Amino acid sequence: MKLADYTKEFKYNWRLASPVMLGMLGHTFVTFVDNIMVGQLGTAPLAAVSLGNSFMFIAMSLGIGFSTAITPLIAEADAENDFDKGKRSFKHGLFLCTVLGILLFALVFFAKPLMYFMKQPEEVVALAIPYLDLVAASLIPLVIFQGFKQFSDGMSMTKYPMYATLLANIINIILNYVLIFGKFGMPQLGIIGAAYGTLASRVIMVVYIWILLKKNNRSNSYVSKIHLFNLDKRVLKKVFNLGVPNALQMFFEVAIFTAAIWLSGLLGKNPQAANQIALNLGSMTFMVAMGLSVAAMIRVGNQKGLKRYFELRRIAFSIFLFGIILAIGFAILFFIFHKQLPKLYLDYNDAKNAVDNREVIKMASKLLLVAAVFQISDSIQVVVLGALRGLQDVKIPMFLVFVAYWIVGFPLCWFLGKANMYGSTGIWIGLLAGLTTAAILLYIRFDYLSKKLIMKETINS
Repeated sequence: MKLADYTKEFKYNWRLASPVMLGMLGHTFVTFVDNIMVGQLGTAPLAAVSLGNSFMFIAMSLGIGFSTAITPLIAEADAENDFDKGKRSFKHGLFLCTVLGILLFALVFFAKPLMYFMKQPEEVVALAIPYLDLVAASLIPLVIFQGFKQFSDGMSMTKYPMYATLLANIINIILNYVLIFGKFGMPQLGIIGAAYGTLASRVIMVVYIWILLKKNNRSNSYVSKIHLFNLDKRVLKKVFNLGVPNALQMFFEVAIFTAAIWLSGLLGKNPQAANQIALNLGSMTFMVAMGLSVAAMIRVGNQKGLKRYFELRRIAFSIFLFGIILAIGFAILFFIFHKQLPKLYLDYNDAKNAVDNREVIKMASKLLLVAAVFQISDSIQVVVLGALRGLQDVKIPMFLVFVAYWIVGFPLCWFLGKANMYGSTGIWIGLLAGLTTAAILLYIRFDYLSKKLIMKETINS
């Protein structure tokens, strides 16, 4: 095939993926705003938000990962014009997301004492625990929102989650400013103010996306009269069996980045703060790849429903190529601005914390050089994973991801990240190894499955 056979899909892929990118960036932007505003209070509060969010990232990965089971089911039903099948998938997915959100809240809330056994700096733990109490509660509306979001994505209505997330971010920024710094007569709550802002914005996010879907003629009948507790065990099992491997796939990846936070905490509060800066910047570019991953999930799911397997492979490869091009662009930006970007997070002219701030910025600059390199691996692995989810192939990829991150990546993070080795930079080299291994293994899996489907299509025709 010619290059033009792939590049001609870029425009539609971008139109489908860009709202998802903005919506996913919105989730990360909440953390970005929290980090910048809290960073003005000093390195210890910034490290506390990092530690608290490390627990949240694990829980969020399970919730968001599980919810992705809804998208390919809706995309397939939409391509088949089967309303009943689509509504059943959505209702059962939303029910499971609601239950999971409540369970994750309880898990994080009662897991807080683990901080005392993790050898983290005492001043950081003291600040992190009350912050986590409030932020944990936001998991319930967040995972419910994901149920609506994944349904909307599956219907190729990717703008609605973007609108809801943008509104939530505006509210979060306003509440953060008012409550963290005590503006307009409100008490100065510090990092607790950031937690209140996150909780309120996520509740509003759920309400707003439901209103948008309710007003749309295509989605109104799906989100009305849901009868959430009138369940079919067969459909429940199907969504559950797709959702659990998806949740574990995302968990294995997020958990290794969370482990990086904890390992950096063993090196001290400044390495931990530097890790948080690099991780937050890397997360924002990752959300762009996540947008393409959702586009791959939707389009592959559509083609699967239509049983057009040759087109399925061509479209998937067009998205892979698009992701690589964007990743190279981000890698160049990280490389060029690796010294300037960390300065966004800390007050470089703060005389009181000048020594700590400059040390953190220096460390974060080095980490961004490694992050620049793994942009490509990270993009490939998540976009290919989206295509595999579109095929509803989830169990084998789950094992491949586990091998990449926990058999290859984590041991290198632990060994190279010791203080007498390469410290924080060594931790990130381990992350790079895990991401690269995942990209290779997942690509091999998709290549095998898509060729197998094309062969089947050829024989049948």
